[in-house]
Amino acid sequence: MSDNVFQLNCWFEGRVQGVGFRYQTTGVAKGFEVTGWVKNLADGRVQLYAEGEESEVLDFQKEVASELECYIRDAEVKTGTGPRACRGFSIAH
Repeated sequence: MSDNVFQLNCWFEGRVQGVGFRYQTTGVAKGFEVTGWVKNLADGRVQLYAEGEESEVLDFQKEVASELECYIRDAEVKTGTGPRACRGFSIAH
């Protein structure tokens, strides 16, 4: 059995810092079987990292994008597989 999980990195651009974006993302994560983190980047973007079952991770990312769409101008998504790196979901610094 493989220890690898589906992994997603998403970089959100727009008015995504200083609006509760990370806090709301953490709230959305509670409704999904995902682990990972969300953090502000120095360039003004927010990075979301999530891992777990592929369908669960993709649904989670879509829900974040849907709930916070008024703040998002653009999003870049990269996916892959690898060893689980997180326990739980949190705001990273």
